[in-house]
Amino acid sequence: MTKINVIIMGAAGRDFHVFNTYFRDNELYNVVGFTATQIPDIDGRKYPKELAGDLYPDGISIYPEKDLENLIKEKQVKQVIFAYSDISHLDVMHKASTVLSKGPDFRLIGPENTSIKSTKPLISVCAVRTGVGKSQTTRKVSEILTSMGKKVVAIRHPMPYGDLKEQICQRFATYEDLDKHKCTIEEREEYEPHIDNGIIVYSGVDYEVILREAEKEADVILWDGGNNDFPFYESDLNIVLVDPLRAGQEITYHPGETNLKMADVIVINKIDSANKKDIELVREVITQYNKDAKIIEAASPIKVEQGDKIKEKKFW
Repeated sequence: MTKINVIIMGAAGRDFHVFNTYFRDNELYNVVGFTATQIPDIDGRKYPKELAGDLYPDGISIYPEKDLENLIKEKQVKQVIFAYSDISHLDVMHKASTVLSKGPDFRLIGPENTSIKSTKPLISVCAVRTGVGKSQTTRKVSEILTSMGKKVVAIRHPMPYGDLKEQICQRFATYEDLDKHKCTIEEREEYEPHIDNGIIVYSGVDYEVILREAEKEADVILWDGGNNDFPFYESDLNIVLVDPLRAGQEITYHPGETNLKMADVIVINKIDSANKKDIELVREVITQYNKDAKIIEAASPIKVEQGDKIKEKKFW
């Protein structure tokens, strides 16, 4: 039987997860490459053989997304899989139209084929857009669980910017761990507050391996989502944030609308800075698209630690 040649469009996150969970050991398909966008310097690298599995002893090449049309022809691609987040529905369909015009199918792989089941209770925190306030919400949830006597371990959405085979499964319990794994400023921004609160953080590339390691030391797993992606795991409680400062965008971005419709709890954040009209508009959208979700309103006050050091200073 002839295998189906596939390219996965991604940004060094869900694309790798989709491959690991759906394609890695799937004899029906031949993944001829990943295309990369959003992440600097990721193209030109390889998804290593240590992660790619027995069907890909040479690993899998990663190409810039701008080469996609040429790759479709050169590698006789029959399916293109779209697998990254925080992109408007309109832009997704522009990319789909480009692919379809060259002949292949354009596919999205859903939660049923990519969500891994945990042996421990698992709570996810996701959003309809990036920048809504997931991180502070995740920390609040962890504080609540810790106050109940639960050992919480957070698993963070991937940010694999370095050597992928060295980042299969990473554990962060101290600042020394951040140094050991050569974390970027972006990674430190996410991990340090958890560490300060006594929460161990796992991250990396292979989220089956990561989950099984995290389960060994957790009563509850907390999925700390990135961008507006939906969870890599089956959630026992799915918390999703919406942003009234960008009212209406909860149903115009991928896969944010998916999160909205999957949510058990929806948090309308930033009510201290949004106007009442936009808060009500967001509430109407929630009621229309997910009438069963519990709605919580939350403030997101801005504060600066040691603000006296910058008071009355100019930076331009």
